[in-house]
Amino acid sequence: MLEIEGLTKYYGALPGIRDVSFVIQSGEILGLLGPNGSGKSTTVKIITGLLRPTSGHVRFAGRSIFEDLCAYKAELGYVPEEPHLYSYMTGPEYLQLVGRLRRIPEEKLDAKIDRMLQALDIYDDRYQTMSAYSKGMRQKILIAAAVLHNPRVVVLDEPFSGLDVSAARVLKAFVRGLSEEGKTVVFSSHVLEVVEQVCSRVVILKDGRVVGHDSVERLRDLMQLPSLDAVFATLVVEHDANERSREMIQIMKA
Repeated sequence: MLEIEGLTKYYGALPGIRDVSFVIQSGEILGLLGPNGSGKSTTVKIITGLLRPTSGHVRFAGRSIFEDLCAYKAELGYVPEEPHLYSYMTGPEYLQLVGRLRRIPEEKLDAKIDRMLQALDIYDDRYQTMSAYSKGMRQKILIAAAVLHNPRVVVLDEPFSGLDVSAARVLKAFVRGLSEEGKTVVFSSHVLEVVEQVCSRVVILKDGRVVGHDSVERLRDLMQLPSLDAVFATLVVEHDANERSREMIQIMKA
């Protein structure tokens, strides 16, 4: 279980997030949503231990993650929004590096890497350096690296970036599989349709605060709206999309 309690983060005098709280149970997939500038990235960075809050707590299994950050990160798998890979390495070389840092036994590591590359349909490209990889191929390597060590907490920040339709279907099924295995999953994405399909609950941020927190079904029912997209638009969008679109068309034609 991951407990986020009263998280506040200031950048100088500017608040990034204020009093953000929610709990994620084992086996649960929580969708973290918000427009640009909502505090979503700050929240993800604190949950993954990359940033310390000004105040508030993140607890895993009842213990603050900052008491022993190395121990927590050993239980964490993280797919970042902005990938940083060593382009001169092949995919298997990078995964071997990650696996050794994660202390996966050598007698298991190569077999796990080969099976993961086959499952992600990039085994035939294993001898290419990642400089030749497409964005989707690099994303697959990041996903493999995040889960190779069988983590208990998985944080996915825009994990569908660059994936084609077939790979996206596999990833959706995989995320559900993580839940079935009892993993604690935080799923941050702008693709609301996917969030609606895979997440048990959602937290919606706006201006650094939580403005919605419940199951997708309850949010739809409470607000009497047909979809998560409509709920999101009602809670956080401050302008009419059609009106903005018409304005852009008029500017284009002027």
